[in-house]
Amino acid sequence: MEKRTGERGDLDLESEYVPLKKRRELNAKRVEDYVKKKRTGAENDGDGGGSGHPAGDGSAEIGAAAKTTLWDQSRDVQKLQEDLKQTEKEKLAEHEKKIIDDLAEKRALQAVQELAKDVRYTEPMKTMWRPPKFLREMSQTKQDKVRDKMNILVGGDDIPPPCNTFREMKYPSSIIRALKEKGITKPSPIQIQGLPVANAGRDMIGIAFTGSGKTLVFVLPLIMIAWEQEKRLPLIAGEGPCGLVLCPSRELARQTFDIINHFIGVLEREGGPKLRSLLAIGGTNLRDQQEALRKGVHICVATPGRLIDFLEKKKINFDACKYVCLDEADRLIDLGFEEEIRKIFDFFASQRQTLMFSATMPRKIQIFASSALVKPVVVNVGRAGAANLDVIQEVEFVRQEAKIVYLLECLQKTPPPVLIFCENKGDVDDIHEYLLLKGVEAVGIHGGKDQEEREQSMREFREGKKDVLVATDVAAKGLDFPDIQHVINYDMPKEIENYVHRIGRTGRQGKTGVATTFVNAATPQTILLDLKQILIEAKQRVPPMMADLDEEEIAAQDVGGVRGCAYCGGLGHRVTECPKLETEKMKAFTGAISSDRGFADRAGTKGYAGEW
Repeated sequence: MEKRTGERGDLDLESEYVPLKKRRELNAKRVEDYVKKKRTGAENDGDGGGSGHPAGDGSAEIGAAAKTTLWDQSRDVQKLQEDLKQTEKEKLAEHEKKIIDDLAEKRALQAVQELAKDVRYTEPMKTMWRPPKFLREMSQTKQDKVRDKMNILVGGDDIPPPCNTFREMKYPSSIIRALKEKGITKPSPIQIQGLPVANAGRDMIGIAFTGSGKTLVFVLPLIMIAWEQEKRLPLIAGEGPCGLVLCPSRELARQTFDIINHFIGVLEREGGPKLRSLLAIGGTNLRDQQEALRKGVHICVATPGRLIDFLEKKKINFDACKYVCLDEADRLIDLGFEEEIRKIFDFFASQRQTLMFSATMPRKIQIFASSALVKPVVVNVGRAGAANLDVIQEVEFVRQEAKIVYLLECLQKTPPPVLIFCENKGDVDDIHEYLLLKGVEAVGIHGGKDQEEREQSMREFREGKKDVLVATDVAAKGLDFPDIQHVINYDMPKEIENYVHRIGRTGRQGKTGVATTFVNAATPQTILLDLKQILIEAKQRVPPMMADLDEEEIAAQDVGGVRGCAYCGGLGHRVTECPKLETEKMKAFTGAISSDRGFADRAGTKGYAGEW
């Protein structure tokens, strides 16, 4: 128990974090006791001065008591409240830091050989790329002005200067023509700073809102590395890859693979070297992938499960791999791929350039990244976890039983294409069937469908043959659909990060989109508070039923250098009340129980009886 003594008396301060309601009650009681004490003292002084001592010292006491005015009392009370609040913030900051430190993975993200030999890389990878001379000679003040104009925040040492055009980045004319075929003529803010960092061989954490062009930041340097490798020493059968991209979902891996193949095709068409790429994902023909590996590949795009399968069977190796990118890095960790990522890194034999990208990058992921990166550069366009400002966000209160009927009315807001997100597979199937019965051209995807059906649905939606795509969060992260007009959240997601990614499917590349979210009495208050702060931050209309929500004053304040939750990034709560953290703890707890039960069951069998 910590005790602080001041001129206003003794205040007992509990060492553990105290809930808001209890804090308010304690503060009110302390203020009331303090005011009573002051008043009692003033009355005693007044009585002493008026009993037989009309002048001299008695009059001085009366004068001193008279100086204790209501203004003085109010000032003292205000100071007391500020001191108490400051003490609470200090305790909360210390408590939150302890929680995050406990969550932080203590093991370094390194290969087994590196850990065994205590190999530590202290300098980043070297490349042949250099920015133009006039940019190298640009003063730091001018560089900062360019970044401020684009709302680019950077962190790290020896950061390469921002480049305003692809020509300044020294990309060949064939690459620039391939960009024009995609309708890209000038770089976006994340590309202005991110591409020079990646071209220079620096490890990087890239954070930018959805639809800002993060994919090109890691695709273009990867292609240039593969091109340079092929020019200097061509790959032969069984060799490669030179670079690796890891994705959390098959759909995102397929999309990235198609983008890479577009640039590879243009390079080959214009006389460049033939670069080979591989898509290693589950649910596809294993024989075709193994055939591509036998020929040798320059670039591999993969999901963790299939890649580990190839590595353990020695169908692929990382002897020549110098470039690794984790796309949607927070999702890779959240989906339980952390051990798989560590296993993949075990197969590296030498230093590699590592990049991590996402629209949301909670502190836990940044701590995880710090063990894998060498002198990393953080490039942040806007607040990590902030919603895209080009999306008009609308929140509507709809009763659970009326949601599916109101959905048809909601579809009339904009022309197609429209994306509808649900929390579970059953709702996807129900809504898909309902829309088909109502004559709406719709398709649905979720993790329970086979890969061929998922790819066909995505293809038909992208090509405009279907007007509505109903999906779970497998379509929420990283996927780029052309000209999505409207995103409907049939269910409010359980985590605010997923909300940010969902609505980011519209309003891309500077276009305006609409996002409608259904909420009702069953929606948890914590997620509603997070949503409220997202709406306020994006200067969107806050509906009346959310405006009246009571929240902790301290939730959205900067405490210990952290605003909101340090774990999930939500602005409506602190890490001490994070629903995502509670879910993760429950998963870990139930997983541990299941593991123990499984071992106990095996111990009772013939093969384990002696060992037990």
